[in-house]
Amino acid sequence: MPDGMRTSGIRHSLHTDSKGWRLGVAAALGAMAAAAMPPVYAVPLLVVSFAGLVWLIHASASPWRAAVLGWGFGMAHFIVSIYWIAPVLLRFSGSSYKAVVGLLGLSAYLALFPALAAFAARLGSLTVAGRVLAVTIAWSAAEWLRGYVFGGYPINPMGMVWMPSLAMVQFTSLAGVYGLGFVTVLAAAAPATLFPWRGRSLGAPAWALPVLAVTLLAVIWAGGMVRLALAPDSPPTGLSLRLVQTGMQQRTEWPDERRMGVVEEHLRLSSQPGFEDTDLVIWPETAVNFYLEEDASLRARVARAAPPKGYLLTGALRRTQEEGRIKAIWNSFHALTPEGDIVATYDKHHLVPFGEFMPLHELHPFRVLPYEAMFYSAGPGPRTLQLPQVPPFSPMICYEAIFPGKVVAGGARPQWLLNISNDAWFKGTSGTEQHLEASRMRAVEEGLPLVRATNTGITAIIDAWGRTRQQLDYGEAGVLDARLPAAPGALTLQARWGDWTLAVLLLLAGAVLGMVGRTRKMPTDHQQGRQ
Repeated sequence: MPDGMRTSGIRHSLHTDSKGWRLGVAAALGAMAAAAMPPVYAVPLLVVSFAGLVWLIHASASPWRAAVLGWGFGMAHFIVSIYWIAPVLLRFSGSSYKAVVGLLGLSAYLALFPALAAFAARLGSLTVAGRVLAVTIAWSAAEWLRGYVFGGYPINPMGMVWMPSLAMVQFTSLAGVYGLGFVTVLAAAAPATLFPWRGRSLGAPAWALPVLAVTLLAVIWAGGMVRLALAPDSPPTGLSLRLVQTGMQQRTEWPDERRMGVVEEHLRLSSQPGFEDTDLVIWPETAVNFYLEEDASLRARVARAAPPKGYLLTGALRRTQEEGRIKAIWNSFHALTPEGDIVATYDKHHLVPFGEFMPLHELHPFRVLPYEAMFYSAGPGPRTLQLPQVPPFSPMICYEAIFPGKVVAGGARPQWLLNISNDAWFKGTSGTEQHLEASRMRAVEEGLPLVRATNTGITAIIDAWGRTRQQLDYGEAGVLDARLPAAPGALTLQARWGDWTLAVLLLLAGAVLGMVGRTRKMPTDHQQGRQ
């Protein structure tokens, strides 16, 4: 069959077949786009996904019908890309029913943002090229919005598909992961203009937008290669680190003797040869699954892991009580001296929905989590911690590392990032690598080295250009001894401007859309009597 006849048949089916069939196509395209995410990275599939999405939106009779297709695209996309939510919830709740409902419910909520993007992209009478720009602008804006609404859940933004290419990832130092996602969606959707639509010409040359998109990707890649070539070899600072990875799972609901066994294993690994020459020993999130502030004897025992002239940095629980009743519980981080004194504390401020709190739990009786986990309190926000003889650093606990632009406090600038995490819940699913890669993205955006300590992996030392210097793989037990990479002196543009870099891209694209993307009349399916 000639190519023209084949594509004509596809386009015809997009606006003549049943609504249910179109929704199924949208879902298939969304699932296909998920394959571009870590750890599969099937990036070429994005061209099929987003070009197809542009066609579906362009053929929709109204913005509301486009929104339904966008929701179907997003629903399938998130079910496939964050399927690991189900086993996490299963381990929390012990109920397969709650695990499945939790995954479907979260995916349905996240799909509202692609639905909003599709609605906005269908507004107005546009050429196909204009629709490509509209989809790119609307998707990028909705992706940014997803990182803020109800506390945000910015898992797997489209810019994450480039993590295997450090050269492409360098662009995030200028425009962040959302800016890289903008370029990615533009390049993936642009081929939609290469075929005539309903026998009409496209207005502008059909190849103009795809050529522009490919050129933009090439420029970004070349600029990234130059940035990496000019980057110093991240000379180490004088700070000596020991990251401990036990390979053991850590559960809040375990009996005391089992949780104490986890602490003892951390102590055993921490004291291996070379301990005396270490400045910082770092344990992961909830390595101490007790209220460390309340137990002086436990603090003294745990403090044996603090090197003679340094500190132990560890995750632990913290609470306040009133008249014998728990008033608040925090997922916290402490710095301990060899004498057992807690000299710095940080409380996690971005809590995991369905993992550490139930969104809008006051409005419904549905419970997935154990009692305490449902009522973790949020800390006040990012902090820069300063300890004597230690470069100032910004701690992140687990999920907080997925938030672009929200890992560094205002004021005193840190010289490195610290992410401690309990990734045992992922059980080796793709969530493990997605979490690592999100952390690595923060290092490039902020232009700061990142130290990551987890209980089951992946523990790693990453420099300010996103290069992994050392790591312990998933399931491996041991210690990672390393020197902290030095931080570059200059701020990245993304660290300096934050979300304004994305705003500039959206405004430029909007200006181009206003100049060349509109047509006098674009007949809809309804107008052609094809519903």
